[in-house]
Amino acid sequence: MRPLRYSINVTLDGCVHHEAGVAPDEELMQYWTAEMQRADAVIYGRTTYEMMQSAWRRPASGQWPDWMEEWEIPFAEALDRVPKHVVSSTLSSVDWNAELIRGDLAQAIQLLKQQPGEGMSVGGVTLPLALAELGLIDEFTFVVHPVLAGHGPRLLDGLSGRMTLELVERREFGSGAVAQRYRPAR
Repeated sequence: MRPLRYSINVTLDGCVHHEAGVAPDEELMQYWTAEMQRADAVIYGRTTYEMMQSAWRRPASGQWPDWMEEWEIPFAEALDRVPKHVVSSTLSSVDWNAELIRGDLAQAIQLLKQQPGEGMSVGGVTLPLALAELGLIDEFTFVVHPVLAGHGPRLLDGLSGRMTLELVERREFGSGAVAQRYRPAR
């Protein structure tokens, strides 16, 4: 079975909002690019899918936008080409190499996990909470930034019970951020 990995930037006070001041620098973007390249597919909810599409989809012109730094392009290319699965009851269609997931979430994700491959990535806030509740996430990576946001959505806020994790890898970055990779304790 291919693993499902949840990775996200998080502040010291647990905020996971993308506007909490945790934009990656070049070193972190290289890390996120490597993480994206490990994924055979990504799974997003509607909000994250639309946000990622607006920022990272290759424009019809084929040229990346002027705001994008040269060192961000490998991440954009990796994300642009990976198959995407979008969990949504409100979208009627998706594109950008994507397909909709509707119906029984646990069953749909189990079927995706049974397909051959190296692993899948899930992003966002709400969907990963639902997947964690179902016990479907095999690996958690939290890139903790030395920032206190003071507000915003919190990491896995609302989890119904305690989840014990085992640290399997730790990496420090020049910015002071620390990537911590965990697996659920068995």
